[in-house]
Amino acid sequence: MGWWRLGRPVAACGGRGGPGGTRGRLWGLGGSAVPRAGLKKFVLPPDYSGITIPERPKLKFMEKMPAVPKARREPRQLRDIRGPSQVATDFTQGQYGILALGGGYLHWGHMEMIRLTIGRCMDPKNMFAIWRVSPPYKPLTKKSLGHRMGGGKGPIDRYVTAVKSGQLVVELGGHCEFEEVKPFLTQVAHKLPFLAVAVSRQSLQQMRQEEEEKRRNNQNPWTFERVITANMLGMRRYLSPYDLKLKGRYWGKFFLKHRV
Repeated sequence: MGWWRLGRPVAACGGRGGPGGTRGRLWGLGGSAVPRAGLKKFVLPPDYSGITIPERPKLKFMEKMPAVPKARREPRQLRDIRGPSQVATDFTQGQYGILALGGGYLHWGHMEMIRLTIGRCMDPKNMFAIWRVSPPYKPLTKKSLGHRMGGGKGPIDRYVTAVKSGQLVVELGGHCEFEEVKPFLTQVAHKLPFLAVAVSRQSLQQMRQEEEEKRRNNQNPWTFERVITANMLGMRRYLSPYDLKLKGRYWGKFFLKHRV
């Protein structure tokens, strides 16, 4: 080792104490940092004083079918999964969760996948998880393979839970950061039968603010809502009443996030 390396300061070499080293990346040099010992800055640790972990931190087991099964075989109505959700749209106890970006049905297998994956990856001593969807309640029918047409509606095959766009599926919280839980929450979101994404309280609020700014700062005066409200070229004859009600932002069970 040469004399020039011995006399060179550690901060300039990008070592453990420098800005480019391990400690520089870990503690950071910006944001809410407190200066200590000259140029060194340490990030303030997060405050978890207002978070209480329940006695049973893991997701509870969901029943495969309701306690009192429905005798009536209900039709598959698109309105169950169409449009924005009016329930479970904001956080209650947790700080992170999985947000549905489209409509769809969750059956018992999906709920078991969510429960087992989160239960295996989370730390029950420092984290907790709660459901934001109800157990399977809607019956779906299915005829047996090779059955000929006719003969009335088929027997009940399974029970599902209807989920709309903008609804939280699960919440997760505790003494943890978003980067710790984001990998396995994203893994669960990719396995769901509809588009979903892992969000936190801050990212959900930022997402809604961006949508509001996009709508408010739109430079195109001919929006879908204005065109359909004015019935230009007689569009009402071809469009559904749901298009007027939902302003064209929802097509079937899908949410068109790029449409203003």
